Amino acid sequence: MNAVILAVLVMVALSLARVSVVFALVLGAIVGGLAGGLSLSDTLSAFNDGVGGGAQVALAYATLGAFAVAISRSGLPDILANRLIALLGREATDKHRGRVKMLLLMAILAVAISSQNAIPVHIAFIPVLIPPLLVVMNKLALDRRAVACALTFGLTAPYMLLPVGFGAIFLNDILLANLNSAGAPLGLAIDRAMLPLGMAIPVGGMALGLLVALLFSYRRKRHYAPMELAGQGSEPTHTPVEPHRLGLIMSGVAIVAALGLQLYTGSMILGGLVGIGLLSMGGIFKWREADDLFTSGMRMMALIGFIMISASGFAEVMKTTGAIDSLVTGAFDLFGDNKGLAALSMLLVGLFITLGIGSSFSTIPIIAAIFVPLAVQFGFSPLATVVLVGTAAALGDAGSPASDSTLGPTSGLNVDGQHDHIWDSVVPTFLHYNIPLVAFGWGAAMLL
Repeated sequence: MNAVILAVLVMVALSLARVSVVFALVLGAIVGGLAGGLSLSDTLSAFNDGVGGGAQVALAYATLGAFAVAISRSGLPDILANRLIALLGREATDKHRGRVKMLLLMAILAVAISSQNAIPVHIAFIPVLIPPLLVVMNKLALDRRAVACALTFGLTAPYMLLPVGFGAIFLNDILLANLNSAGAPLGLAIDRAMLPLGMAIPVGGMALGLLVALLFSYRRKRHYAPMELAGQGSEPTHTPVEPHRLGLIMSGVAIVAALGLQLYTGSMILGGLVGIGLLSMGGIFKWREADDLFTSGMRMMALIGFIMISASGFAEVMKTTGAIDSLVTGAFDLFGDNKGLAALSMLLVGLFITLGIGSSFSTIPIIAAIFVPLAVQFGFSPLATVVLVGTAAALGDAGSPASDSTLGPTSGLNVDGQHDHIWDSVVPTFLHYNIPLVAFGWGAAMLL
């Protein structure tokens, strides 16, 4: 069996068995490395070389976690939650409760979509926005799997379709550049206007999956225990702060400043630190409580950070084995000159590659160099080639255990320990987005 397939299967099987995702990634990388012909020493060396790539993201998550804990002490989240609860009324009917639930989901979806283009902060808003809303979600008996689906759609679909914000990076700087680079020797030229046209059908499949998730799969009530959030235990080590005008004003300023600075500098770490500093200036917490603040934030985000670190090591081992190239060529050896099976194999191979690496942005250079010559060989049009490469790359973000598009929602929804990363984030998004992406991507490639 190909080393990449074996490694991903081991990782996914262990994750579905509720083994720690970190352990699953490490063991999957070792199995894949050994199966790919590397020695144990070389496998561990490649893994160690790769983990450094996730360290910055892990530190950013810890800083954002500390910022979220600081915001929770300002009283602003309580005011927001109370206002939303007031919308329910004391004797809310199921119909009224349903309207408020849908309004909340639509608001979260709108913020997630905006985070990719209008205000491109990506996942930085989740630890700030979602934890305070859990009280409201619990009162509504809102299934958090629906929230995870809404967040993941907002984090992935916009950059696949709209060439602004992160979409400009994905479509123009990465996808277009790699398609033309790989296609130049073959006479293939892709125009920038083709990219949104080609990706519209796969994104339409994701939109259909979102509607199914919100209106059918996770529409029913799901009850959660009224547990306290991480860093807010029964024995607080910080001095409680009553909400006051200056504190609330500084909380709003801190949120705007943190997101704005992250947008300007591209650093979530710097944005989080500035936000924490502004909250301290507003009297939300004292500087001597800063260590407790960061400890609470790191406790809340520790698992997510370690998953990102482990995923970087996993990806490096897969690249070092060289098994990705053999996976692609082996798939096409099986299907011969059948154009339909060739398109399906491209998408399925892309799914296996990106499930382990977990980033569409970093997998495009890998698969474009292999898929473009094959697409030309099988006679696919330039627009169909865009669909095949773009969809194959996006599959990893939509439903991978190691993708920040699933890790981000988990980081906000699991702060009280009641939202499982695999079964409540990864499996729902995989079913509702990856399956439609493969189906609609294949259909688009055959029609265009």
